[in-house]
Amino acid sequence: MEVRAILRDCGIPPRKVRLVTEAIKGRKVGAAMDVLRYIPNASAKPILGLLKSAVANAENNYALDANDMYIVQIVADPAPTVKRYRVASRRGMVRIMKRRSHITVVISDEYDLIPKEYRKKYGR
Repeated sequence: MEVRAILRDCGIPPRKVRLVTEAIKGRKVGAAMDVLRYIPNASAKPILGLLKSAVANAENNYALDANDMYIVQIVADPAPTVKRYRVASRRGMVRIMKRRSHITVVISDEYDLIPKEYRKKYGR
């Protein structure tokens, strides 16, 4: 059974979020939470909260055990960019792009749903 949780408009650019998501793809949920607690990147904290939310969805709505769950898919997509302007030299304007991201995590209790390139990396 697949369970999904989505975090919208996270204030961290998708490129920086993907650095953390690559570290936990295909892992068991408990091992991924342990990894996220010690990663020094700023995006680890919102991803940890999102993973806890997905586990709570699985336990409350489908009566699944969190110890048997795997991260099947975790994706950081770009959200609408907030554009700001700053005064530059000679009365010019410089655009400041504040990039944001939507993060989606899918967890499942079926090991076969994990893509093959992540299965061989972490194993069961």
